[in-house]
Amino acid sequence: MEQGFGSDSVPPTGPIDKSKVLDVKPLRCLIPVFPSPNGMSSVTNPQPSPFVCVPPSGPFPPGVSPFYPFLSPNESGRSAENQDAFGFGTPISPVPLNSFRTPTANGDTGPRRPGRPRAVNGLAAEDDDSQNHSEQFASGYNDVEDTSTVKKRGRPRKNRLSQPANTDSPPVEVDIDPLLNELIASFKLVEIDQVKKADGDKELAGRILLVFDLFRRRLTQIEERRGETPGSARRPDLKGANLLMTRGVRTNQTKRIGNVPGVEVGDIFFFRMELCLVGLHAPSMAGIDYMSVRLTGDEEPIAVSIVSSGGYDDEGDDGDVLIYTGQGGVQRRDGQMFDQKLERGNLALEKSMHRGNEVRVIRGVVDVQNGGRGKIYIYDGLYRIQESWAEKSKLGNCSIFRYKLLRVPGQPEAFTLWKSVQQWRDGTASRVGVILPDLTSGIESQPVCLVNDVDDEKGPAYFTYISSLKYSKPFMKPNPSIGCQCLGGCQPGGSSCPCIQKNGGYLPFNSLGVLMSYKTLVHECGSACSCPPNCRNRISQAGPKVRVEVFKTKNRGWGLRSWDPIRGGGFVCEYAGEVIEESRVGEFGNDGDDDYIFDATRMYEPLEAVRDYNDESKKVPYPLVISAKKGGNVARFMNHSCSPNVFWQLVVREINNETYYHVAFFAIRHIPPMQELTFDYGMVPPDKADRRRKKCLCGSLNCRGYFY
Repeated sequence: MEQGFGSDSVPPTGPIDKSKVLDVKPLRCLIPVFPSPNGMSSVTNPQPSPFVCVPPSGPFPPGVSPFYPFLSPNESGRSAENQDAFGFGTPISPVPLNSFRTPTANGDTGPRRPGRPRAVNGLAAEDDDSQNHSEQFASGYNDVEDTSTVKKRGRPRKNRLSQPANTDSPPVEVDIDPLLNELIASFKLVEIDQVKKADGDKELAGRILLVFDLFRRRLTQIEERRGETPGSARRPDLKGANLLMTRGVRTNQTKRIGNVPGVEVGDIFFFRMELCLVGLHAPSMAGIDYMSVRLTGDEEPIAVSIVSSGGYDDEGDDGDVLIYTGQGGVQRRDGQMFDQKLERGNLALEKSMHRGNEVRVIRGVVDVQNGGRGKIYIYDGLYRIQESWAEKSKLGNCSIFRYKLLRVPGQPEAFTLWKSVQQWRDGTASRVGVILPDLTSGIESQPVCLVNDVDDEKGPAYFTYISSLKYSKPFMKPNPSIGCQCLGGCQPGGSSCPCIQKNGGYLPFNSLGVLMSYKTLVHECGSACSCPPNCRNRISQAGPKVRVEVFKTKNRGWGLRSWDPIRGGGFVCEYAGEVIEESRVGEFGNDGDDDYIFDATRMYEPLEAVRDYNDESKKVPYPLVISAKKGGNVARFMNHSCSPNVFWQLVVREINNETYYHVAFFAIRHIPPMQELTFDYGMVPPDKADRRRKKCLCGSLNCRGYFY
């Protein structure tokens, strides 16, 4: 206002003219900022504020008295005790109205609104152990910010992770932006076409998921070296996905009814953020994804996908029927019970029932191989909502919505296949076509059954099952190597561990046996090491970690597949057999038994799927040839593919100052149960091109048409 009573104003002596119009200007700040007493600037607010109220000091006209917050210490008629009781004895540090929690000195965010998950790197944090529909907390939080379109003010923040060179040295900052940028460039994801961002394909979706998984594994490796407990305070999956989205690395952003391009029924995901990156289910927290459609001039929501992962008592054990519980309401973390409301996702499901549109269903199952921690998400295909009703919750006297969904017939098996495998494992159902229950005769820790449900062949040609390589002459080391003294097993960040130092300062595997980054050589602990057999740096020495079966294919002889899901980077098996001289390879080519030859001297196409940002893009040929004709393990049954899902890695073990090279197989990407395991046999160098070619029947889009 242009007029007011200040300390220098002359108090009016006559009556106040109330007809006079005052010039009122809009406030620029919702909360006034008050200066410290005696006109001093506040330490908590050193900068001038856009709106500062100066308390009047009097004298005041007749009938006018001081009022809150303009309290005068001497003339207001209030005592100093009253001022202190209301907190006016110290400078006021107001909190903006749009802040729902106030940061504290220790870095904690203070009390949170009940039910709202804390955000991590701009994305709502997810809890793989207890999450179901992702909005089982308070209703109203199922929308997650699309970080690919958010513009932030100010200078861009550099992404750094503190990495100590050893446990006694100060932290060393690791700038992860160059690592990610090089990884994105190597997979040709720097600039994704806008059309592909809206509507992708299998090739693009696969590349994006591979980049995410490689980068997430690398972040985990760095954080473990820093001493972070995996999956505790930091979430590499959320951080990695957030950084990819900010760079526009995602696809299928256009919401749609029906299947998503590039995602097949039965595909599996180990992280909710993977669903977001490929557009299968957009929100990272909400269990119901929906879109608005315009009908007869009005817009209404319809559901496009749901995630059922155990937070509510969903029912659907028969595989083709799912009883899905709506979102919101009763599942509040603060213990409060509320009725679910017919709004947002619940309303979208109701509208979809009347419209009869298809809804994508993603089922979450417990990750048994991870000790029951976390979930594995299975894309179970398209369903239609048959009916809905309201009932009382089993957890309290609250109303919830229930939706009965029926699976659209004619789709490939997904969740039903998982159930069948579990029944085989439990012995409640028999595996059809079993010839031998255990091909290994107890040599491996898990049985390997021999199965033929295609024809009458009773099995492959006789061979002796062995679990490792047989060397006639090892490679000698010029300098003796010192073994580690890690009595409890090698641990991340162990600066005194020579085995970790051989691997560039990092443990190459995590606790689940996942290869964290691809190298030319991986050094495992040997006989001179004091670590136990279950050490994390002996992953390939304990045999297969997943239960596999040898089965008869329709047109490619015998093959190999797993009953268990395999994570990207997960260990599959070693290639066992007899190490032979390269000159002896021709001995096995006359009768066609060269199929049981592994030849590391061949040239291998640079696989973007395994190209790491700090390693060579091509495998260097190495003089190691293995014959599994007379003796071998399950690896001898892996067929060739021009688009493989398994990759071989050279592993070094040292025994008595002698070097032994081994070939270990790891998954390139997540592999669902009962999917055939394949690797690329490689190309013969030009000087050995006289070997006969074989017709390739892998059927992939990148098939070369032949292999050796």
